[in-house]
Amino acid sequence: MTILQTLAAVISFFTFMFIVKNTNFKNIVVNKKFQHIVFGFTTLIFVLWLFRVSIYDGLIIHFIALTTLTLVLGFRWAMLSASFVLLILTAIGYESWSMLGVNALLGVYLPILVSYGIFVITFHKLPRHPFVYLFLCGFFPGAITIGLKMLSLSAYFYLDGVYEWDVIVYNYTNMIWLMIFPEAFFNGFSMTCLVIYKPDLIYTFHDKFYIDNK
Repeated sequence: MTILQTLAAVISFFTFMFIVKNTNFKNIVVNKKFQHIVFGFTTLIFVLWLFRVSIYDGLIIHFIALTTLTLVLGFRWAMLSASFVLLILTAIGYESWSMLGVNALLGVYLPILVSYGIFVITFHKLPRHPFVYLFLCGFFPGAITIGLKMLSLSAYFYLDGVYEWDVIVYNYTNMIWLMIFPEAFFNGFSMTCLVIYKPDLIYTFHDKFYIDNK
């Protein structure tokens, strides 16, 4: 492992342990419905992440849907769920063990943190309206998170000397413009369907705030 990979592994490990320490696991033990939500969306993320394309090792492009996962499960459970998916994909050979810390830090924790941060800001600073929630918490963060993930990974591959910058830009960074709108639409559409048909599944959406305006 390189110095950057080791540093990322240490940071991601302590981040994960902090999340575990501050997560109430009693809820998932006693609440059968919440169990189904967590396991169901974890499975969906796992299946989604299996569909990927790449020309060079590590320069992998796929939908992440972490904005949807964050809004549905909340910050802590989204972190745990996505971390579990990443660990399984690494164990079965879809990802490299040496890249586990980097993938966790830049591909999981950063998108979830940004998604939840945008939700918190809009919840406290903007009118609580369903359209505000769907567009600014679902559609917009979807575009931001995929862009940040790919940009940060591009920077890592260059700084760690994995590939030349021209190779990274031509085969990975330039693909950001092709991924931003589909990722945004995927998250926005998913949240729209959930808000309309299954709002009770969404941890961050409550009728009393967005419908009743209380």
